[in-house]
Amino acid sequence: MQPQAASESPESKRRLKNILEVSGLIDELYVVKPPAATLSDLLRFHTPRYLDELQAGDKARGGNGGDCAPYMPGSWAAATHSAGLAIAAIEAVALGDLDNAYALCRPPGHHAEADQGRGFCLLGNIPVAVMRARALGQAKRVAILDWDVHHGNGQQAAFYHDPDVFTVSMHQAANYPLETGGFDEQGEGAGLGANLNLPLPPGCGLGAYAYAMETLVLPALEAFKPDLIVVACGYDACAKDPLGKMLLNSQAFATMPAQVKAGAERCCSGKLVVVHEGGYSEGYVPLCGQAVIQTLAGSKTAVFDPQNEEIAAWGYQSLQPHQQALIDGWHQQWEQTTR
Repeated sequence: MQPQAASESPESKRRLKNILEVSGLIDELYVVKPPAATLSDLLRFHTPRYLDELQAGDKARGGNGGDCAPYMPGSWAAATHSAGLAIAAIEAVALGDLDNAYALCRPPGHHAEADQGRGFCLLGNIPVAVMRARALGQAKRVAILDWDVHHGNGQQAAFYHDPDVFTVSMHQAANYPLETGGFDEQGEGAGLGANLNLPLPPGCGLGAYAYAMETLVLPALEAFKPDLIVVACGYDACAKDPLGKMLLNSQAFATMPAQVKAGAERCCSGKLVVVHEGGYSEGYVPLCGQAVIQTLAGSKTAVFDPQNEEIAAWGYQSLQPHQQALIDGWHQQWEQTTR
């Protein structure tokens, strides 16, 4: 049997950069190539043993950082530069040098845990960057919204006991990881009430995502009163993704950041950072990514998506009764938790 190419590859990221260049949008952006994350930055989140093992494998023939996290020689440089992108984006926005920022990271990071990599992720890009910003006094209260189709277990684990970091994950239920992502996981100790999971059923489309954002996610983010909002921006909830079963089109990836951007204006002077995570449709991720970055930049430089209206017209795109009942139930329970 002939094996297929790995799902996580450079191609979707390369094509996103290409479409930014061809459209001319990149000329409206402030583009930087920041340095790699330092070992001291990584050690705020990751264990010394894990980092030592990663470096040893990198110098040898590669290895497996953990559950579904294989890597080749040279991956240490890629992963530390990926974390460095998130660090630079968060620092620039937190210090007021930029209104908002997009970090085009690879490899992704939202599954990586302190002592292991998971799900194509070697280093926790967002936890590393947020912990650094807080340690340096650049931000105190941070909200992290993850709309990747897979649960943001790495951010949840990093801040599960921390009342000053609010982690929200809106994902496909029982996809990956299988053992995390339930609504009942709401933080522990001082962090109780600072973690919100919305495990949406497979087949959710524009109506369900819009309803979840408007009724629960955005009000919860603003109620937390963060100094900074960070989005873990996966594109695998799009209708074309091979690893997800959701129905979003590129317009959804313009609408959601617009909603969060408006919320950030209301609660934290517009300070918003978007960090690239998953998304495995090489043809459709670039269109979705262009929509996100165009929205952040407030630009009129659009790219025509020939599939946008077709996807929007698919059956079951409207909010379904079982989806509304589930989200309403979470809303009621969340209000009771946070009173």
